[in-house]
Amino acid sequence: MTIPSQVESASRRTWMALVVVCLGQLMMVVDMTIVNVALPVIQRDLQFSQADLTWVVGAYLISYGSFLLLAGRLGDLLGRKRVFLAGTAIFTLASLACGIADSQLTLIAARFAQGFGGAIATSVILALIATDFPRPDQRVKAMGAYMFVVTSGGSLGLLLGGALVESVDWHWIFTVNVPIGIAVLVLGTRLIEDRPGLGLRGGIDIAGSILMTTSAMTAVYAIITAAEHGWSSAHTLGWLGAAAILGVAFLVLQSRIQNPILPLRILRVRSLIGASVVRGFLVTGMFGTWVMGSLYVEHVLGYGAWATGLAFLPMTLIVGLLSLGTTARVMGVLGPARTVIVGLLIVVGALTLLSTVGATTAYFPTLFFAFALMGLGMGTAMLPLMTIAMSDVRPEDAGLGSGIINVSMQLAGALGIAVLGTLASDRSAELTQSGDSALQALTGGYTLAFEVAAGAVIVGIVIALVALRMPPREREPVPGSEVAVEV
Repeated sequence: MTIPSQVESASRRTWMALVVVCLGQLMMVVDMTIVNVALPVIQRDLQFSQADLTWVVGAYLISYGSFLLLAGRLGDLLGRKRVFLAGTAIFTLASLACGIADSQLTLIAARFAQGFGGAIATSVILALIATDFPRPDQRVKAMGAYMFVVTSGGSLGLLLGGALVESVDWHWIFTVNVPIGIAVLVLGTRLIEDRPGLGLRGGIDIAGSILMTTSAMTAVYAIITAAEHGWSSAHTLGWLGAAAILGVAFLVLQSRIQNPILPLRILRVRSLIGASVVRGFLVTGMFGTWVMGSLYVEHVLGYGAWATGLAFLPMTLIVGLLSLGTTARVMGVLGPARTVIVGLLIVVGALTLLSTVGATTAYFPTLFFAFALMGLGMGTAMLPLMTIAMSDVRPEDAGLGSGIINVSMQLAGALGIAVLGTLASDRSAELTQSGDSALQALTGGYTLAFEVAAGAVIVGIVIALVALRMPPREREPVPGSEVAVEV
């Protein structure tokens, strides 16, 4: 019979398409952290002031966080393959522009375009996985591959960024995306299944799109600039107030029109909203480790860019190992919700261990085990969180659901970095005034940031206990012998 071989061929193509999509996601996740280790060199080369230098990162974050929801909904309406490829093309071209930038304005504008393209592409990836892998066991494996890319990409960015800056030139941290982006576009065109969107028969909610994007952009801008102006300043409170007013206006508009860009029914999907909120608190701990941890090993322990990337290798490797089926098997035994709790508890342990470091702490055993525990916790919690989040989302709303999940990560990451950075800076200044040495003062600031990050994850645990009620056997059991990705 020929039917089984035809089914097998279609399945193989779907798994190959997953690899392409994850490669695109990896390119964009790496870009969020790869630039961090190059900032001192970029500042010196393009003569940035310290205040203006923050916009090399801030322009990307503002653009990326602002367009995620809109792009996710456009994926539902126009077709997710089309939106993914369009976003990848914009990101690739913007990366080239960053790589050849020779002025501050050119680099910042290109970084904004990078964030725009990244938002368009990544907003629909979870939706592509959810619709291409309807079987629960295969979806869990596909989510595992995606989870590995998301959680390990940041560490890989630090490692790759350090290698490129020290061996070649900072421009290469951007131009390295160009051949990867071209490969994703060529292979994605051939392999990703082209499913038609809902269409624009009822028109598109232009007013809602503008309100939603402007509200998100205003909120992210307020969060990013709060460290400079102060959280209680008129500047920060004014921008946050404007974001809130625009957000309320957006929700009112969505409740009164026939073709809203954000159908309010999706906000009543408890699994999606609950998992997104919990993921936000987890990301605060994850970003706290990436950013505060890298600053600690560089500024206090004196590591170079390459050594800093290597320091995070245990975290990356453990996440990768867990994504090869271990977390899926644990979910099959404990259920997704309990697996999330276990992972969050491990993350709290990792951050608590990091909060004990001093100015002369050796990498082994403290930092090694802290980073390893962080990888274990993230690798355990991320996959079931994403599985729960998408479990009750309608197929026609999958792009929007994917956007909501990504927005939770982006806003939590921006807010977490801003808050933790401010707390660390203020604490270091206090310790310096009280007579501590520069290294002791820096260490005191970073350890406070780790403690606050641990507290944020504990809040996530409490919310998970209340909001994540998926029964252990609600989903189809996951075979323990299957691997995460089949090509």
